[in-house]
Amino acid sequence: MIAFEIKSRYASLRKSEQKVADLILEHQQDVAGMSMTEVSERAGVSQPTVVRFAKAIGFDSYKKLKVAIIQEVAKETERNGQRAPLHGFHISAEDKIEDIPAKVVETTISALEESLKGVSGKTLADVVTMITSAENVAVYGVENSSSTVSDLVTKLMYLGINCKSYEDYYLQSISASNLTKQDVAIGISYSGCSTNTVDVMKLAKKAGAKTLVLTNFENAPISKYADITICTSNEQFLYGDAIFSRTVQLAIVDMIYMGILTSDYKKYTKKMDKSSKIISNRAYT
Repeated sequence: MIAFEIKSRYASLRKSEQKVADLILEHQQDVAGMSMTEVSERAGVSQPTVVRFAKAIGFDSYKKLKVAIIQEVAKETERNGQRAPLHGFHISAEDKIEDIPAKVVETTISALEESLKGVSGKTLADVVTMITSAENVAVYGVENSSSTVSDLVTKLMYLGINCKSYEDYYLQSISASNLTKQDVAIGISYSGCSTNTVDVMKLAKKAGAKTLVLTNFENAPISKYADITICTSNEQFLYGDAIFSRTVQLAIVDMIYMGILTSDYKKYTKKMDKSSKIISNRAYT
């Protein structure tokens, strides 16, 4: 347990490091959603002090400490018999089914509004330029992000963009390692900590491809390998992230899709019409 590790080494910590320890011990759930910058400001210490503290209690970096804190808060919440907060409300055994529709809609709207903070017009323009100038686009993601990966690939193919994805990790790795400077790799991971997706994006970056990452946390490990990061939020949805992260991710995909259409309306609507005609005979009339 993080608290045990901190308390057992507290006396040997420097005074400045003890300030970080105090913050985590008193506000562990809050810290789970904080960046290193926010922790240093809240504790009144420098960022290097936060890093030294993490190493002093057995972690290689603040990022690894934060992941451990997130996991511990999740376990503690489950032990208490209550689901962790979903952007402003909780789910418990006392909740009524009749209240769920309103709560889900309210949470979805809040999550979408929060995502606007991480997507500026310039960022979207840079993403559109990156994708439309690429020879090939490869999209990577696992588990809950798979539906977003599929949606993005489908939309880009409709616009005539050469885009692929692979479910198998080994094929993802081979794909990423064969990318070139003319290609783009897109990694989608809510936590930004999914080992497979992080490792694949690392391979793509090493191969020289341009890289785009869609994640929920600004300082997530996957961002290390991104030329452009779209951060949907810094809120922590310990449970229910599969629901609300997917909603926001799909909204980001739609932004990219509409951005590409707008960048050269005549060209891409022509491509879209052509794709639609190809599959039109597969629909009942």
